Amino acid sequence: MMALTHFDSDGHAHMVDVSEKDVTARVAIAEGSVIMRPETLALVTEGRAKKGDVLGVARLAGIMGAKRCADLIPLCHPLPITKVSLDLTPDVALPGVRLRAEVRTTGQTGVEMEALTAVSVAALTVYDMLKAAEKSMRITEIAVTLKDGGKSGRYEAR
Repeated sequence: MMALTHFDSDGHAHMVDVSEKDVTARVAIAEGSVIMRPETLALVTEGRAKKGDVLGVARLAGIMGAKRCADLIPLCHPLPITKVSLDLTPDVALPGVRLRAEVRTTGQTGVEMEALTAVSVAALTVYDMLKAAEKSMRITEIAVTLKDGGKSGRYEAR
């Protein structure tokens, strides 16, 4: 069984020392979705949501969330993020919105948490902007789908 890196030998939580790790290019992609009724999705696709541009506001919120990850997750390192992009795609088959965040940096630790935070904050923003129309929306399947760079190398979800 692998040891958890955020605990010391006495079992106390601590921030991982990355000072000896190599600086490498790193990328992480996370995805998720917000499932809603077709009529709620129509508010988004037809631009009729009372609070405005749902996808545009959620995109900005996700970018801001990625940049503030170290303020939200106690043991995350503050990182010099070099790229955050979010794709929010309406999907009538879901029905709902699919979210995909890509985060990049050049540093000593990865950006998986930043990508997950970007998707989570964007999804929460979609919910917030549409909750007057539907309180039963579900935020689902948030996961890292790709991570690359650093000692552990590449990971791709199947």
